[in-house]
Amino acid sequence: MTSLPSRRRLLTTGAGAALGLGTLGVTASPASASTPTAASHGAEETRTLDELYQDALAEGGKLVVYAGGDLANSGSGANARAAFKARFPEIDLQLIVDYSKYHDVRVDNQLATDTLVPDVVQLQTLQDFTRWKRQGQLLHYKPAGFGKLYKRFRDADGAWVAGAVIAFSYVYDSAAAGANAPRTPLDLVDPRWKGKIASSYPHDDDAALYLYSLYVEKYGWDWVAALAAQQPQFARGSFSPSTAINNKTAIVGVGTGASPTATTGIVMGMPDGHPFMAWGQRIAILRKAANPTAAKLYLNWQISTERQTSSSWSVRTDVAAPTGLKPVWQYPNANVDGFPRFMEDRAKVEQLKQTFALYFGEVKGDPTPGWLGLHPGA
Repeated sequence: MTSLPSRRRLLTTGAGAALGLGTLGVTASPASASTPTAASHGAEETRTLDELYQDALAEGGKLVVYAGGDLANSGSGANARAAFKARFPEIDLQLIVDYSKYHDVRVDNQLATDTLVPDVVQLQTLQDFTRWKRQGQLLHYKPAGFGKLYKRFRDADGAWVAGAVIAFSYVYDSAAAGANAPRTPLDLVDPRWKGKIASSYPHDDDAALYLYSLYVEKYGWDWVAALAAQQPQFARGSFSPSTAINNKTAIVGVGTGASPTATTGIVMGMPDGHPFMAWGQRIAILRKAANPTAAKLYLNWQISTERQTSSSWSVRTDVAAPTGLKPVWQYPNANVDGFPRFMEDRAKVEQLKQTFALYFGEVKGDPTPGWLGLHPGA
């Protein structure tokens, strides 16, 4: 590791940055620096969102989040950016969206070169959070409501929490499909859907890969061969199947999500006895974060009831699922606990990627968020 000062320290103003308080995992505001919070002793945060907001402003009012996603300025990243800015307008938030598999190695490289940019990482690559914890790279911190999170959606020591539930399955245009809508994934190989299916590449996105692996486990590789014979349209980004449906170039999508309560428009299939997949998108504060108080504000906001009640499924056990749904962890076919195990087995993941490339061809196209380089947000 180089002894040069980090890019963030050179670019950040304020006494907290100069003294390296972010590296020590404490806040730079005088009040929070002199009065330890309950969270600093392993208990949950006791400050309200408004109190954290004021402390974050005293710290400098800046925050950089690296968030996994498909599109730089739209989708869930844009929604979170707009919602946070509406709630905390004086915080200078940079929420930078890229594929999680690029953000994680970007953070690794920044740590190796002492040029760390983000305060918070919010990624699909769940295995990175357990690895970063082992390496001592994450701040152990329990935001308010930590104990109300589903037990598999939190690290026992507070190294990370899940901030949102994301689910992938197959989807279809209810109007275009009509009475012939696919009832299970098995129906996707029916000849009536030939040339009418769009999918994200399973060998480009580990969540789509896991969904496809569940299909293989349930239906066999012959099903994959039959699906390939349907001549599906493949594209990068989990948004691409819905885009194809909206553009009327497909009726069915695979490796994407939709509202689990929708009965018209784009409908997500979750039939009993057939697999889909869901996971908690993990969020953590980096131990060397330049803006740890703002980072804590972000985590507290993400898992707060005011934020979680707007979700399709909540990560909290005390927030009811939408009408007609159970909590996502009560669906055995959602495989909520399976995806983290899958992500830890990188040898199997790589083998599956190459196998699906044999069936579907190599991944084509530029990354949909664009090419962001080594230090976006610096």
